[in-house]
Amino acid sequence: MLGFFLEGYGWLPNRRRRAGEHVVETRAFGWRVTALCGPDAARFFYDETNIQRHGAAPGPVQDTLFGRGGVQGLDGVYHRLRKAMFLAMLTGEGVALLERYAADAWDAAAETWSTRDSVVLFDETAEVLARAVAPWVGLRADESLAADLVSMVDGFATPGPRHWRARRARARRERWLSDVVTRARGTSPAPAGSALAAIAEHTDSAGDPLDPRVAAVELLNVLRPTVAVCWYVTFAAHALHLWPEHRDRLRDGDPAYAEAFVHEVRRFYPFAPFVGGRATRDLEWDGHRIPAASLVLLDLYGQNHDPLLWPDPYGFAPGRFLERRVGAYELVPQGGGDPLTGHRCPGEMVTIALLRTLLPRLAKLDYTVPDQDVDISLRRVPARPASGMVLTDVRVPAHVGS
Repeated sequence: MLGFFLEGYGWLPNRRRRAGEHVVETRAFGWRVTALCGPDAARFFYDETNIQRHGAAPGPVQDTLFGRGGVQGLDGVYHRLRKAMFLAMLTGEGVALLERYAADAWDAAAETWSTRDSVVLFDETAEVLARAVAPWVGLRADESLAADLVSMVDGFATPGPRHWRARRARARRERWLSDVVTRARGTSPAPAGSALAAIAEHTDSAGDPLDPRVAAVELLNVLRPTVAVCWYVTFAAHALHLWPEHRDRLRDGDPAYAEAFVHEVRRFYPFAPFVGGRATRDLEWDGHRIPAASLVLLDLYGQNHDPLLWPDPYGFAPGRFLERRVGAYELVPQGGGDPLTGHRCPGEMVTIALLRTLLPRLAKLDYTVPDQDVDISLRRVPARPASGMVLTDVRVPAHVGS
């Protein structure tokens, strides 16, 4: 695993290049690892008869990013029941309501940015998204909610201070939300139709309610990924800074182009490096033996930059998504396959919807990008522009919310 900490997103792609093939065999956390890449590999990986998630996430990742007992570590009927709860919350009219909350929070925040000497877009967007998702879930946001949710994501893949901040943030928020769930089941009922109500009332296959701590984990599985969209908004600002020729078309409000721009941001910029699972039995892929219970990784970053899939993969070209229909196992920043039936992230639809709403608003803002360090290190996981994208001289045109 030292190679991952040294190379970050390049760990698996570099090993594949050196080996001259699409399969990498290595070791991590003391486990034998087989790493795969490509649409056929993604289809193989997301077949539950081949790969299961239970026991795949290392303890440090569970204690920061995912939590213990959440949907990411379930398989079979347990996963389908829990996933159905998330899909009911994260599709349909609920998504449109969250978009409105986010748009209103952005517009209100942008008005204040124009009164300040400078703003750090990463931090400001995290606050916007926390103020949007908390009431949507049925909660009241406090001053440190955004920072805690960012910490859980920012520290999951690194040793040192970022990791320990992530652990403390998760422990603090799980205690808070466990108490909230307990009260929601007793003296302080959750708002009707809210995510808090859905999770507090959910029952497992035996008809039992979730343990309050597990319910807290699942609430964080709504809150945390929503606030993590601040990474993509900041990446979008980075793209508009480097390639300003895309701004006018994004600003014009063409929905098809906005969605294409969203997909290219998600393809081009590094977020999750890979996903993992365990082999359900002795398997074979592309001539490589995969022993039962060994760890299997799908290289998300490598696949999203594979020249066999994406011509000029290190060029930023939103138009590529206007020219082709992308298969369910090709673009995989948040996993592959069908989110309705498999392990693909159910929050992906929310991510896309929020970005479709916020990125045209970003493009409509007038601002200056002063001299700063906008480098994005691929050794840092999760990556982000070093400065967080500092903006000055922010001005909000009258039509920004249109």
